[in-house]
Amino acid sequence: MMTKLFLFFCSKLPLKINHLAGSLVGQLIYSINSKARKVASSNIEICFPEMSKVEKRMLVKKSLIETGKNLTESALIWNQSFDENEKYIRNIHGKQYLEGNNKTILLVPHIGCWEITGRVIALTRPVTFLYKPLRKDEQNQYLFKRRNQGNLIMASADKSGVLKLQRALKEGQLIGILPDQDPGEEGTVMAPFFNKQVSTMTLLVRLAKKHQAKVVMLWANRLNKGRGFDLNFEPIELNLDSDDLLEQVTLMNKSIEGLIERFPEQYMWTYKRFKSANSYD
Repeated sequence: MMTKLFLFFCSKLPLKINHLAGSLVGQLIYSINSKARKVASSNIEICFPEMSKVEKRMLVKKSLIETGKNLTESALIWNQSFDENEKYIRNIHGKQYLEGNNKTILLVPHIGCWEITGRVIALTRPVTFLYKPLRKDEQNQYLFKRRNQGNLIMASADKSGVLKLQRALKEGQLIGILPDQDPGEEGTVMAPFFNKQVSTMTLLVRLAKKHQAKVVMLWANRLNKGRGFDLNFEPIELNLDSDDLLEQVTLMNKSIEGLIERFPEQYMWTYKRFKSANSYD
């Protein structure tokens, strides 16, 4: 109940104050040596072994502050209209990569404010996003109601959802996939990610190859002092003419790695991405 009240309160705050509240949440998560801090520390140790202990500790703290902002800003974004969300976008880079009628898959890593990406795009064209339903039905209904609106269509991560994605592609609509989580046992390969073999989704690559779709990486990096977000589109090359699925999935992971290295503090380090590699106690 307290969490719901806090998020409702955050949903009414201007973005600058909202991010300030999120920063305080992140600093609290860091200071109490929480589970989130331990997971973030383990992930950063794996991905940036060359960093000094001080640098790693500072990155953990910064990343948890950004995690706090992500929590509070999501409440704000979900409870506003798409038009209101768009007002937070300060710059759009690479919009030309969506022009034309080419079949396009948006690769959306868990970096910055991923919740705002589809909502802004849906103002001008339909987009279908793959999502993994939450375990708690009440939470799942809450999020689905706020995400599945207007031209933003949600497709569950199951057979029916994949068919929905394929129909959208055939109709010339955009589809979006967040492929940087452990998808379980089905539809995966073990592929390198920051020099660790991890269970990696193959769906994005398979759809791109089957439908001869181009792949464009999409993210909204968070600007300092609550100024908003920059929306970015960047094409990536997955060598889809090849029959080597592992090579293509590896290229996908490398593109995500490169983006993380550009915005390391804004990545979702609190997720156990390396659990398939038995990297956690």
